Amino acid sequence: MSDAEAVLADLRDEGDALDALVGGLAAARWAEPTPAAGWTIAHQVGHLVWTDRQALLSATDPDAFQGAVRRALAAPDTFVDEGAVAEAQAPPAELLARWRAGRRELFEALATRTAGEKLPWFGTAMSAASMATGRLMETWAHGQDIADALGVTRTPTARLRHVARIGVRARDFAYAAHGLPAPEEEFRVELRAPGGGTWAYGPEGAAQRVTGDALGFCLLVTQRAHRDDVDVRAEGADADRWLGIAQAFAGPPGKGREPGGSGGRKGAR
Repeated sequence: MSDAEAVLADLRDEGDALDALVGGLAAARWAEPTPAAGWTIAHQVGHLVWTDRQALLSATDPDAFQGAVRRALAAPDTFVDEGAVAEAQAPPAELLARWRAGRRELFEALATRTAGEKLPWFGTAMSAASMATGRLMETWAHGQDIADALGVTRTPTARLRHVARIGVRARDFAYAAHGLPAPEEEFRVELRAPGGGTWAYGPEGAAQRVTGDALGFCLLVTQRAHRDDVDVRAEGADADRWLGIAQAFAGPPGKGREPGGSGGRKGAR
């Protein structure tokens, strides 16, 4: 199985796992608030519907996708929220059907892209595998908001390696998003993987280090938890600063979550 096939399979499984949470909800529960201020469960799924649609447009009609980019540039602070709000107006059964259909269409579209093909996005262009990885990260992160709203504790899986990898690779973007210069040297990141083992990134001898629990790191870089509430530690001033600004998503920096899990931004983009 190629890397692209592997991440696509994981994207499908992550979507199915979230579907198992929301598929049987009574219609009234879709209006329940999530930890993201102002967003209900319907907004969370609506956001996934909207972003999956943008990814599908990128994969199937790059020229038309440029229209979405222009709209994003015209309203950088509101265009994502507006998409979620619009989708959330649909009746829950219709919204669920849209999400399921969109997931299927996007999976099929990405599966047909060639290995070297680049797909446009709101930030930098990316491969089909990278696009699928980004969609998995968003599905997991917004799924966490939904799980928190429902009082459900999800079992972490090996699929978190994709989220962790994005978080590590987005280090320099996080600095740039805060108007800060990125450190020249690489960091060492060592995370305890679900089920045992270690996921490691960066040179072993790096002076700046981040260590801890993979789930906690993923919650931190998707801004679903405050750093005080996760088992993730930094060694070195630069690594410590990074944990305070880390984000695995494109767009402007979010406010993150308050200690104890309350408040926070509307979600990864």
